[in-house]
Parts: sequence; C-alpha cells; structure tokens
Amino acid sequence: MKRLLLAPLLLPALTVAASAQQIDLGGLGQADGTTVGYIIQMFGLLTILSVAPGLLIMVTSFTRFTIAFSILRAGMGLQSAPANLILISLSLFMTFYVMAPAVDQAWTTGVQPLMNNEISQAVAVERIAAPFRDFMARNVRDKDFDLFADLARERGATQLTRETVDLRVLVPAFMISEIRRGFEIGFLIVLPFLVIDLIVATITMAMGMMMLPPTVISLPFKIMFFVLIDGWNLLVGSLVRSFS
Repeated sequence: MKRLLLAPLLLPALTVAASAQQIDLGGLGQADGTTVGYIIQMFGLLTILSVAPGLLIMVTSFTRFTIAFSILRAGMGLQSAPANLILISLSLFMTFYVMAPAVDQAWTTGVQPLMNNEISQAVAVERIAAPFRDFMARNVRDKDFDLFADLARERGATQLTRETVDLRVLVPAFMISEIRRGFEIGFLIVLPFLVIDLIVATITMAMGMMMLPPTVISLPFKIMFFVLIDGWNLLVGSLVRSFS
C-alpha cells in the first residue's frame, strides 16, 4: 500500500525540486546548501499534499469507477446507500488494483534508484511518469487525443505521437475519455432499472393507484434484481476488464 501511494505522488515533488535548481534564488542562493535543500524539500512536500487528490483523479482509473458507481446508485433510486464513503473507498481500492502494475514499475525504475542516489531527479521524473503515460495512452480515445493534439498544433507544438506527447496534452484527453466511458457504462447500468420503473409505473396507473409513487414499489424489485444477478460482482469485474 505504501508503494501504491508514494510512487505517483513523488512525480510532482520531483518536478518541483528539479525546476527549483534552475531558479535564481537571489540572496538565498548564497545561503548554505543544506538550508536551500531543506526549503526545496518542504516546498515539494506541500506540493504533494495539495495536488495528490487531483493527481489521483487525473492520471488513474478513479474517474470511471466513481461515475459508474454514482449512476448505479441513482438508477436504483437510493439516496445514501451505499454511502459516499463506501463508494469512494471502493473506487480508491479498485484504482489501486488496476494501477498496481504501473505503480510497481514506477517504484522499481524511478523511486528506488533515486532513493539510492543512482539517478538524478530529472531522470527519476521521466521514469516515474513513463508507466502512467503508457496507461493513459492505451486507454485514451483516438478522437479525444486528436482533439487536444490539434489544439496543441495550432499553438506550434510538434511531436504529438502518443509515446512522446506532452502530459499537458495527454492528461486532459485521457480525462474526457474516462468521463465519456463512465457515462457509457452508467447508461448500460441504469437501463434495466429504467425498464423496471416503466413496468411498475404502467401497472400502478392501470390499477388506478394515482397517489402512490411508482418508485416506492419499484425500489425493492430493483434491489432484488441487482442482488439476484450478483450485480456487484458483474459490475466490478466488467469495470476492471474495461481497462487495457
């Protein structure tokens, strides 16, 4: 678990530290090197704490999981069951499961050599980012990638292949791809529940039960249907297999 949490979060800290070496610190540059290094480390730590939630959402599978689970709960007509904490926790641990190979590679090739002083910070940043770049490149839609690539070309960017493109082009393309796929999966999830609602509404209207909301009657049928088909097993398995 420690490896899963630390490897992706070291990327912004290393980037900050590598960039700080190129900044003219003025009078501070004449100070003791240990003091300057300590300041940079503290700044990197604060950066990790501030961008960690956004980084988890931007470059991992977390977005697709949360959208699918939220639509599932809405489609069943449940307001707070499962609770947000449960859905977010499940999405988080499923993200750890899906991203484990990328995190292991980032840890082995980037973090450990850096901790052993075998490589520089700039090289470590590239090695840590490489597996996450590969993951995003495999799962981004061609249409979404082409959109941001064309926008980058309008601003004079070059070398916009998936293997060499800048992360500021790949990350937003990957995010909108994940949002779209999350809604696609959500539509397939909510469709059978919609059919149950329509059937129950038709029956209650035919029986003249105008004052009774159809959702009150359809809710136990939707829960029973989801349990009988072992819905959580099917949904979680399908979501994990949807990533290449």
